[in-house]
Amino acid sequence: MSRHAVTGALGFSGRHIAARLLERGDEVRNLTNHPDRPDPFAGRVSPSPLAFDDPAALTDSLRGIDTLFNTYWVRFAQRGVSHADAVRNSRILFEAARDAGVRRVVHVSIANPDPGSPLSYYRGKAQVEAILGTSGQSHAVLRPTVLFGDEPILANSIAWLLRRFPVFAIPGGGRYAIQPIHARDLASLALEVADREDNLVWDAAGPEVFSFTELVAIIREAVGSHALLIHLPPRLALLAARGLGLVVRDTLLTAEELEGLIAGLLVSRELPRGSIRFTDWLAGVGTWLGRDYLPEIARHFRATTP
Repeated sequence: MSRHAVTGALGFSGRHIAARLLERGDEVRNLTNHPDRPDPFAGRVSPSPLAFDDPAALTDSLRGIDTLFNTYWVRFAQRGVSHADAVRNSRILFEAARDAGVRRVVHVSIANPDPGSPLSYYRGKAQVEAILGTSGQSHAVLRPTVLFGDEPILANSIAWLLRRFPVFAIPGGGRYAIQPIHARDLASLALEVADREDNLVWDAAGPEVFSFTELVAIIREAVGSHALLIHLPPRLALLAARGLGLVVRDTLLTAEELEGLIAGLLVSRELPRGSIRFTDWLAGVGTWLGRDYLPEIARHFRATTP
C-alpha cells in the first residue's frame, strides 16, 4: 500500500484523483485549508493544513508520501491571493515535497501555458511548470483544457443562464474552439503518469472539439431551454457577465478568461488522451445541469485555495 498526498482532495479534480487512489487500496492525505468541505470518503482521507506560511510543517505533512498530486491554483485574484502568490506558494510546496523525500510530483497545470503571455493566469501556470522542471524532482505535468463531470463550472454556468434568461450572449463570433475533458479521464491520466519514472508534459483533452457557439447550443438543447443565442462584442458580453456576478455575488467570467477563450487556449494541439465524450455525458445530466448555481468565491476564497 502506497501513501499519496493530494492538494484539495475534496475539490473537483482532486476528489476524482483521490477516489481512484482509494479504489486501488492506497492511502490518501488531503492537503487543504478547507477541511470543512463535504467528505464523500467518510473519513478515509486524512486532512493536513496546506501551510504555505509554515514550510517546516508542510514538509512534515509530506514525509512518507510517495506521490504528491498537485491541483493547487487560484482561478482569479481575490481577497489578497493573486496568481503571483499562487506561483510563490507552489514553489514552497515543491520545495517541501523535495525536502520530505517525496518520490514524484504530478502537477495539474493548464493547456497552453506561456511564460510570455499577457494573461497572468497562463503566465503564472508556465512559471509554476518551470519551477517544477528545475526542481530536480521526478515529475509529470498534465495540461487539461476545461473540465466537466459532477462539478462542471463552465457547463453548469452556461446551463444556469440558459434556464433563467430569454437570451444568451455569446462573445464575438463564437467560432473559437473548446475541447473539454472529463475529470475522471484526468484522474486516470494522473495515476498513469504517477507510476512512471520519466519527466513528462502531457496535454489532457477530450475526444470532441466544439466551437463555443456549438457548445452553448448543445447545452441549450440538453436542458430544454429556448433562449435566443445572440452575439455581442466581447466587451459588452463581459459587462453583462459582471452585472450578473453582482446579482449572484460571484465571478462568472473574468477578462483574462474571456481573452483566453477567444484566443483558442481551451483546445489542445496534441492527440486527445481523454475518452469520455462530452456529448455522451451531457445526454445524462440535462435534468440537473444548471438548476443550481455553483459559486466560486464562497467555496474557494474563504481562505487559501484549495
